[in-house]
Amino acid sequence: MPRRYTLRTTKLVTISLPPELLIKIEKLARKENRTRSELLRETVRQYLAREEWRELNIYARSAAVKAGIKTEKDIERLVNESRDGQSNG
Repeated sequence: MPRRYTLRTTKLVTISLPPELLIKIEKLARKENRTRSELLRETVRQYLAREEWRELNIYARSAAVKAGIKTEKDIERLVNESRDGQSNG
């Protein structure tokens, strides 16, 4: 009979943690009724989302400088110019 293989939807990763940190993780996981893996996955997701937001913020600030945006009034002016251009076009 041929073997059936099931594909894992997750990969196992081994990390080293200081004992004090592991104790805090275990306490929090118990408090939130989660596994350590669930807690760490959520932590990594949040970290990645925060980094993505930070990179987007850096890009937006750079684009704002290039566009000459210094205040909210500048944004209003550009939006109005864009709308005026669309209605005349």
